[in-house]
Amino acid sequence: MEVFWARGYEGAQLTELTSAAGIAPPSFYAAFGSKEAAFCEAVDRYVATVGAVPMQLLESAPTVREGLRAMLVASIDVALSRRPGGCLLVLGVVNDLPANEGARRHLMDKRRKTRELIAARIERGRREGELSAGTDTQQMAAFIHGVMQMISFQARDGATRQELTLLLEPALKACK
Repeated sequence: MEVFWARGYEGAQLTELTSAAGIAPPSFYAAFGSKEAAFCEAVDRYVATVGAVPMQLLESAPTVREGLRAMLVASIDVALSRRPGGCLLVLGVVNDLPANEGARRHLMDKRRKTRELIAARIERGRREGELSAGTDTQQMAAFIHGVMQMISFQARDGATRQELTLLLEPALKACK
């Protein structure tokens, strides 16, 4: 997971993957079958561990606004937790090459699920009267999800915690 997170699907070399796993190339292929399968397992592990924290904070907060803030702050934490920075789900596959299609689709599915979780929490806030009845929960979720992706890209480009934190208030103002 760490190798794919740091180098991306395209940049991760078999020698780095086998070294990180402490196995030889034949054992790597026996365990995973392919680099793509190993990548998908790494992404699933990322979602279940690192990526779970922001979503748990979103869901457990007493209000939708507090949940969105906590999720975004945790996203900043994740994006800055490793060098070169960013989120595996956003930056794991950057080239739209035919050979990357399976890995790219896997990431797209995980990002779609993240957006659905955000939308569900926003919808709950709307139902509970925190947001106006006319709130377009899907549009708001897409916007907040886009802010999460922006955090990842800017972290990869070297943005500081302070710079990333400045993104929160404008994003949360859209959640009324």
